[in-house]
Amino acid sequence: MKTFLDLVKEVQDQGLCHRCGGCVTFCTAINYSALALDENGMPGFSNQEKCIECGLCYTICPETDELEEETRQISSWEPPMGSILETGIGRALDPEIRSKATDGGVVTALLVHLFDRGHIDGAIVTRHIDLFNREPFLATTREEIIEAAGFYFDSSHGINHLSDKYSTYAPSVEEFRPMMQKHLQRVALVGTPCQIKAVRRIEALGIVPSDVIKYCFGLFCSGNFIFGEEERKKMEKLGGFSWADLKKVNVKEKLMLHLKNGEVKALPLDNIDFMKRPACMYCDDYSAEYADISFGGIGAEEGWTSVICRTALGRAVYVDACENTVEQFKGDPGLLTRAMKIIQTASDLKKKKAEDNKKNIVKQ
Repeated sequence: MKTFLDLVKEVQDQGLCHRCGGCVTFCTAINYSALALDENGMPGFSNQEKCIECGLCYTICPETDELEEETRQISSWEPPMGSILETGIGRALDPEIRSKATDGGVVTALLVHLFDRGHIDGAIVTRHIDLFNREPFLATTREEIIEAAGFYFDSSHGINHLSDKYSTYAPSVEEFRPMMQKHLQRVALVGTPCQIKAVRRIEALGIVPSDVIKYCFGLFCSGNFIFGEEERKKMEKLGGFSWADLKKVNVKEKLMLHLKNGEVKALPLDNIDFMKRPACMYCDDYSAEYADISFGGIGAEEGWTSVICRTALGRAVYVDACENTVEQFKGDPGLLTRAMKIIQTASDLKKKKAEDNKKNIVKQ
């Protein structure tokens, strides 16, 4: 049986660790705190003598193939980019949610819809903690869910709050521990493709508290970006802007930089590969293929969200919300078809890059 030492050798040492926190969270939950995350979010031994070498950490890692077939079965995965039962382009009907949203606010609208109808007790999301910095957060009220929406810059903080350690990634899986401590029984998770996949792995194993996660909402992901001092300077030069003038960031076909004066700067995503976390160069999941519903701004008009319903549960939630809290796009009838082609192209490209980059690891 492979253990954490094998995980270090095969995943961490190869630069493949996404720092999703799954190995540490579930080891901590059932195995005496043998593992811990360091200040950079990298898993490691807290006390190696406490490790019982059960192999759970290795099995649930999204970068191993131990449970690949079982994970695909749970999600009804099929090629080329997962199950697709229904697609749409929508936005939140609530103007308060739309005003805070990065795109159309559909994720927040669905969470509020589920909460108001009594289908969830809380949601694992991310929220701002300072300028251009987010953290995982267990929202247990309607107000907290709405508060966590969007990706805006907080003008009350200076640029010195941007540290070399900051990235756009928040280890949301860590919020499983406070979820259990609060004895919540019905929770929705909003996460990146690697986080969703880690949760599906624990579902395949039937590990507590996987039964508490009732809905998995996945976010389209071009990669998670690191904002160290050098990266920030280079990005300013490429975009011709100042961080002090930035209001909002959005990822569509390009990185959209919304300035306070209303101007929008667009940077091709290939131009900012230098800011990606190394593990993202090997990830082949763009559209959160293992989620119940996947969301992203790509392909949609400004202020709208592209939606892919992947499971029967996800489709039921979205259809119900479209009768109450989500507005469907009724403009250009061909936009949805074009949007899906754009999403498919982005998915194919990420898979191809990941395949090529992994071949380079083998050659080395």
